Amino acid sequence: MKGWLLAAALGCSVGGCSVGEGEGFVHSDVLFVNDCYRGQFNLQPDFFGANPYGDTLNIRIQRGQQEIQVSDGLTLLVNHLSYARQHLGDELSVGLPVGVSPLGYPLPPTPMPPDASLSLYLNSSCRGQNSVLTAYSGSVTFTQIFSGNLNEENAVNRVTQGTFDVWVVDPHDAMPSGATDGGAAYEFPEERSSRITGGFNFVFHRGTPAQPFP
Repeated sequence: MKGWLLAAALGCSVGGCSVGEGEGFVHSDVLFVNDCYRGQFNLQPDFFGANPYGDTLNIRIQRGQQEIQVSDGLTLLVNHLSYARQHLGDELSVGLPVGVSPLGYPLPPTPMPPDASLSLYLNSSCRGQNSVLTAYSGSVTFTQIFSGNLNEENAVNRVTQGTFDVWVVDPHDAMPSGATDGGAAYEFPEERSSRITGGFNFVFHRGTPAQPFP
């Protein structure tokens, strides 16, 4: 489950991803992380970055500028940037990445692949624990989104602004669903799932990557 998240982090460490200030929030009334955390959660992010690759855009919202492996934050991968730019103001679906399913379960049918994927990581708060929670349902709405052009000169096209409302879980908590209609063979228990909401507003500034080591 961590493959795409780590790939995004490496892309940000070697490429010219955005490193700058912005504003936003990430909140949950009751966040559940196995063997680590249960309660109200407020990320209070102060780092906002964006890394375009092809027709995708990886957005990183984090507290502090250290590497992902020692920080609390989230990544939001927009699978088709051109589509997202054509649907500003519309709810885009968030779900498990295509080709990914919990360990031990077959890949579910994906007639409508999600528009984006999101992972919340608490690698600072939950050191030594598996602290990555993955969104399995929800939506993200952009009112503006970076064009993906690293040399973008239009100030408006460098802005990324939006909100999200998703349900996250540790995929290891999947349990058999007993589905007989051809749907997914697994489901996630409600008591281990968490709703998180958030918003962000930042400007892409091309520059050298953030310091990759603490």
